[in-house]
Amino acid sequence: MIVAPDSFKGSLSAPAAAAAIARGIRQASPDVEVLEMPVSDGGDSLLEVLEPAGFRPVTIETSGPIGAPLDTSYAVRGDTAVVELAAASGLNQLPAGHLAPLDATSYGTGVLMRDAIERGARRIVLGLGGSACTDGGAGLLEGLGAELRDLNGGQLGRGGGVLRVLSSVDLRPCLRLCDGVEVVLACDVDNPLFGPTGAATVFGPQKGASRDDIRALEAGLHQWVECCETAHPVAGALAERPGAGAAGGTAFGALAGCGATIARGIDLVLELLDFDRALETASLVVTGEGRLDTQSLRGKAPAGVAAHARAAGVPVVAVAGRVDLRQTEARTLGLAATYALTDLCADQQQAMSDAADLLTQVGARIGRESGSYS
Repeated sequence: MIVAPDSFKGSLSAPAAAAAIARGIRQASPDVEVLEMPVSDGGDSLLEVLEPAGFRPVTIETSGPIGAPLDTSYAVRGDTAVVELAAASGLNQLPAGHLAPLDATSYGTGVLMRDAIERGARRIVLGLGGSACTDGGAGLLEGLGAELRDLNGGQLGRGGGVLRVLSSVDLRPCLRLCDGVEVVLACDVDNPLFGPTGAATVFGPQKGASRDDIRALEAGLHQWVECCETAHPVAGALAERPGAGAAGGTAFGALAGCGATIARGIDLVLELLDFDRALETASLVVTGEGRLDTQSLRGKAPAGVAAHARAAGVPVVAVAGRVDLRQTEARTLGLAATYALTDLCADQQQAMSDAADLLTQVGARIGRESGSYS
């Protein structure tokens, strides 16, 4: 049996959730072999879930989203490096209670990528999620060597708020650095860079952006793309590509300056974990996340896990803090059953604080009922 949940945001990391579910299964069915294989869609817990698959951490000094020195890590296995944007440029790296919608930058993530490439990585998997910035990936490319100049020819400051005064961009240094390196973006959204469904309008408020901030960020992103077009004639088309607006437009920067491709985050993670091989001997898969709802239908981690299990002919059930899917929708995902922690504890806040114990209880139930899913 494989236990492969994503994180339960606000409660448990993916590995902690997997451990709690597996503990219950083993208590109820001690003879069942349980493989804990927590997953991520490219955001929370990405590096942590890859450690058991042989990825080792490399820790360096970079800078956080508002420029403070920061020691953080990426992961390496062979010539593949996995970089988690949130580890350097995420909301979780801002001082408590401090949001910086105009000033936050993706620069620190570019420094991580540069270090990985200079140490010999030929494939970079960049996990996009939890970003603090809306700079269109300008900081990322600067961290990789790009030069951004203002109207006076001076070096441009960092953050999405200054892109309005960007005058010129030289992408050649980062294009040279990334030559021969495959850069793949783990992305679970399909938003373009700008417009009513773009990075500033949709995600800016989550990063503390006011209406005036959103207008400023939108104008900056347009200026950023216009300047990029002098070095990359198809930059405008790249900005319209689904997913280009991910992580405050960091995806666009990587597309334009690194020749990156976009892939569904959960599929990349399952590939790195060699999940399909594990399925060959599995009798049941247990997946889950904090909330199962209509967003889950759009390719989030449990949907990806379920799709791979279904293709292998392995039944799959899901556990969530809260389940807002109808039975027909759950069946669309290929789920044989769903379990909600709120069925055991009606108080949602209490369910979040007691998530580990509740997941163990659900795991025990799954252990007892596992034979009914085959």
